[in-house]
Amino acid sequence: MIERGSTNAFKTEVLHTGRFKLDGGGMFGIIPQALWSKWVERDEANRVGLECNAMLLQDDERCVLIEAGFGEKWNEKDRGIFAMETRTAVDALAERGIEPEEITDVILTHLHFDHAGGITRWSDPGRGDEGGFEPTFPNARIIVQAREWEDALSNRSTMTRTYLESHLKPIADRIVTIDGASEVLPGITVSPVPGHTWGQQSVEWSDDTHMFTFPGDVCPTRAHVHPSASTAYDVEPWTNMNTKQTVLNRCRDEERLLVLGHDPEAAIVRCIGRPDGRSGHVLETVDSI
Repeated sequence: MIERGSTNAFKTEVLHTGRFKLDGGGMFGIIPQALWSKWVERDEANRVGLECNAMLLQDDERCVLIEAGFGEKWNEKDRGIFAMETRTAVDALAERGIEPEEITDVILTHLHFDHAGGITRWSDPGRGDEGGFEPTFPNARIIVQAREWEDALSNRSTMTRTYLESHLKPIADRIVTIDGASEVLPGITVSPVPGHTWGQQSVEWSDDTHMFTFPGDVCPTRAHVHPSASTAYDVEPWTNMNTKQTVLNRCRDEERLLVLGHDPEAAIVRCIGRPDGRSGHVLETVDSI
């Protein structure tokens, strides 16, 4: 059962859990290279740099991780393809003096490798995948939408190698599935935000000063504020475009801070209307929270 209760204010911190790169065309879908290459830098292989941004929420009772990054379970070939850092969520937590065993709950927006790969690790690092896999956070529940869990197990995706058994089977007995909008912990709510996947969810909470919305890959970077800037990895780009407008409007109207899951420079932004009065949104970097 999911606990329910009154709203809590959480100590909130951004965690940078590892940089990597993806193909620019994949990240911007129908937007032509001549346009998106003015928004972001690309390397000689046409890849754009990304960060796996996660959030750490703490109160007197719980230590909650939102997103887990891509983790450690990658061979040199994969690391080369995606230009993956060796940094993980465990490293980011260690910098704050937190051990994996202290995490009580992991909330995942969806189960693609760059968001959920870090929920498991090698059980015998010296042997790599031959040694098997184990939960990275042995005392934590893993909270996802039921639709996302079902799709991940069935590998229903535009990509063939993003829902991986190595980060699903070892934590199957720790999964808590949610059907729709719900308060999953006192002060933390989730809501469906379909488009990138059918079962993606946003996460909302507050600290002493701000309200936050983390919508996963609805709007992964500042460059994706453009309505048509959906990724080629989205299962339903039209749906994602409309979901994005709903999320951005809510953040603007309610003065909620928006967490960008993959922006390498600005994890937290403020959404405002365009200063020229035209329709659309502008994302302003928030230097500190």
